[in-house]
Amino acid sequence: MVPYIHARNVNLTFRPPNRAPISALDGFDIDVEEGEFLSIVGPSGCGKSTFLNILLGLLKPDSGEVLMHGKKITGPGSDRAMVFQEFGLLPWRTVQNNIELGLELKRTSAAKRRTVAERLVSLVGLGGFENHYPHELSGGMKQRVGLARALATDPDVLLMDEPFAALDAQTRDLMQVELLRIWREARKTVLFVTHQIDEAIYLSDRVMVMSKRPGRAKKSFIVELTRPREYEMRVTPEFNDLKLEIWNTLKDEIVV
Repeated sequence: MVPYIHARNVNLTFRPPNRAPISALDGFDIDVEEGEFLSIVGPSGCGKSTFLNILLGLLKPDSGEVLMHGKKITGPGSDRAMVFQEFGLLPWRTVQNNIELGLELKRTSAAKRRTVAERLVSLVGLGGFENHYPHELSGGMKQRVGLARALATDPDVLLMDEPFAALDAQTRDLMQVELLRIWREARKTVLFVTHQIDEAIYLSDRVMVMSKRPGRAKKSFIVELTRPREYEMRVTPEFNDLKLEIWNTLKDEIVV
């Protein structure tokens, strides 16, 4: 049986005008099971975000195959949604109206949009802020809106490209806890790109390490930590042993 998401021998080279070609991915392979939370770590520029954009349907690989539900990805679709590092909220729209944006594009009725937005406002813990504008929100609150907006169209797969990188350390930790709570309730398949090994272990069922550019899948690690996960497990020997093992695999790929 073909895995839920299946990529084999994916190659992509960028060819900017008047500059040398840049090989982003070379023979990249990955399998993801339905409902799995997979984090991808790797050095800067190794193609992590490039692969998410291929999954989203915004980029087309030069060769190889990328399948979802056993079907080739040929472009964007409502079964996938992205949460970006930059919040990307429309400043002239309220929290509720930002969450409704994707549903508006799908021409969903106003009543249905309102019902979905109200449910997601509650899910991400923003009750009472429905009519606030982005400039009135903290960084963590803005990212909650971005997450709710991605969930509004009920995608099968949630792609998250360093979504907490712009947050301060304390807010980032709190958002990790909140993301796990939301994931338990929404039960989406998640591909999460991060540079933080701690974050990857804490959130994930599996962590995949990528090589330096051109990116390849170097090694995957199963996270055998019980769920639900408490924040305190980050100081356990099991957590730190896995962190060291992942770091030892990753460090040789980092170019300084």
